[in-house]
Amino acid sequence: MFRRTFWFTAGAAAGVWATTKVNRKIRQLTPESLAAQAANKAIEAGHRLKDFALDVRDGMAQREAELGEALGLNADPELPSPRDVAALENGSDPRHGKNAKYSKNPTYVERSTYSYNRNEDH
Repeated sequence: MFRRTFWFTAGAAAGVWATTKVNRKIRQLTPESLAAQAANKAIEAGHRLKDFALDVRDGMAQREAELGEALGLNADPELPSPRDVAALENGSDPRHGKNAKYSKNPTYVERSTYSYNRNEDH
């Protein structure tokens, strides 16, 4: 009697385990689940690619510094002082009309500085 009960229970447990395993695998193979897995893999690959690019950039900077030291290029050249540029006044003079740019005798303002920074917003 105990032997029959043991094998009945073992069979029922194996059936429940197999059913659970099959249902879990079926859920993994649905189109939504496959799309989510593909998206996760793409995001993971993107993170790995970003880390690789950052490592390459760090290596390039390190190698550039090494080459600069070896060739003696690390001495920072002194930047030239800002130069004076003649700039037009705003055209507030009534003799020049509204637009001083197109007037016959524009007034120039000395001592305006020109920025050497090409990345600043103008």
